[in-house]
Amino acid sequence: MRISIVATVKNEADSVDHLLQSILEQARRPDEVIIVDGGSSDDTLDKLRIWEASRRLPLHVLEEPGCNISKGRNTAIAAATGTVVAVTDAGVRLDKHWLAELMQVFESSRQPPTSVIACGFFIPETHSTFEVAMAATVLPALQDIRPATFLPSSRSVAYHKDAWQASGGYPDWLDYCEDLVFDLRLRALGYQMRFVPKAIVYFRPRSSLGSFFRQYYRYARGDGKAGLWPKRHAARYVTYLGALPLSVTMAIAQDMRWLMLLPIGAIIMLWTPYKRLWSMRGDLGLVQRLQAVFLVPLIRVIGDIAKMVGYPVGLWWRFRNRALVPDWHAAQD
Repeated sequence: MRISIVATVKNEADSVDHLLQSILEQARRPDEVIIVDGGSSDDTLDKLRIWEASRRLPLHVLEEPGCNISKGRNTAIAAATGTVVAVTDAGVRLDKHWLAELMQVFESSRQPPTSVIACGFFIPETHSTFEVAMAATVLPALQDIRPATFLPSSRSVAYHKDAWQASGGYPDWLDYCEDLVFDLRLRALGYQMRFVPKAIVYFRPRSSLGSFFRQYYRYARGDGKAGLWPKRHAARYVTYLGALPLSVTMAIAQDMRWLMLLPIGAIIMLWTPYKRLWSMRGDLGLVQRLQAVFLVPLIRVIGDIAKMVGYPVGLWWRFRNRALVPDWHAAQD
């Protein structure tokens, strides 16, 4: 099967060489690489053109100034001549065997290759104590994954081009969480998701609270636009705007034992992040470990606040643009 690797980039001058070098080093080489630049204002496009001219990779660079990531991916896939499309993202580094592991799904499956989706995994590549705490708080570890329900990120996934065509492609009207909508559409159409834990990409988590807040605000806004996960978002509002102030009010007015609900809630919220952090402890000294322990709850709360701010913005957008949003079945919790 002919294989195309596709990706979109914008202002990734600091990372695009690492991505392309990791594609060059793949144990199984792609037949072509198509990258869409969404209108970079830094040196990203110049670097892409240098790689393209060098012919070290079968690279084709397309320019789509102002496009969002959905349109960028659709443009790249539409131009791809491969039977199988392997999708990755800007700012990542591919494991040497990433493509080979994904392709095993299509070549060893008893089902037709057009009916399966190869779902790769992603691992944080941390450079600071803050990034370790961030990874422990917001990113799933391999042991957290349930293969039967896993939905792949489009930084590590492969599928037959026919599947992309059948799904209608990535939703051009959505700027964030577009890969979840795409995944859910494929699942609704009956495609089989095959988890491939060894098809790994490495990427850096957010390195500051400000960039993390913006990221999670945009994710939640995307959820609102797409109508995703209403029960999860409702539970967050109930916790912070209902249960938390109620416990404090009841403790002040009636019985201080109501405050016992607070540590119970904290244990529920932080158990999984601390379990992940414990497994990562070998990467940190004692002082760094203590710093990470205190950073985890801060990151968790900041992320929840960002989602609580972003989700209603997305819902309002969805209401105002309801005539333009395609009729698709949103995921249920």
